[in-house]
Amino acid sequence: MPIELSTVEIQAKSSHQYSIIWLHGLGADGHDFEGIVPQLHLSTESHIHFIFPNAPIQPVTINGGMEMRAWYDILEMTLERKVDIAGINQSATFLEQLIKQEMDKGIPSEHIVLAGFSQGGVIALHTGLNFPYKLGGIIALSTYLPTINKLKENPSIANNATPIFMGHGILDSIVDIETGRAVFTTLKALTYNIQWHDYVMEHSVCNDELGHISVFINELFA
Repeated sequence: MPIELSTVEIQAKSSHQYSIIWLHGLGADGHDFEGIVPQLHLSTESHIHFIFPNAPIQPVTINGGMEMRAWYDILEMTLERKVDIAGINQSATFLEQLIKQEMDKGIPSEHIVLAGFSQGGVIALHTGLNFPYKLGGIIALSTYLPTINKLKENPSIANNATPIFMGHGILDSIVDIETGRAVFTTLKALTYNIQWHDYVMEHSVCNDELGHISVFINELFA
């Protein structure tokens, strides 16, 4: 049964040729990254449909069970030891639905980019790396991949060559940079087409990172 979640969307101003689906982090919402679109200076912006999904509202264990928007529950501060796999899979199913909706509009899967910050980056990576059709690219910011062992055991062929951008702050106190770098190192060893960037920042996005993301997307949609 399809999962119904709301989205914030910016429609293509000209003919719709590309789609970017961008997932927010824990406690934020679909409006969180809406404002970065003009800052990206994308050459094909008028042809891009931007989709910013809202995560479901659910209790988060490490926050005392407080309800907030979350792509999955965080069970303990050691992010990779005890993982809400069912929640990750449910959000991945929702993201797959959004991808397929764009494909049903005639957008080739290679013209669809997944992006995500923190928790959203987990879902973007997990979904993109396991998706059965080749995507245009994956952008994973200040994030990690708790399901990477499953990927090592059963890698998806479709997106092995898909360009992946990973960016992380060296001062990140929420998702330690070494946790993110370990994902990059593992995926690189598995011959994924991945690049790594780090920045002098906390758990956030900075102007230098936006500049590098702009170059990355402009090359994908050239």
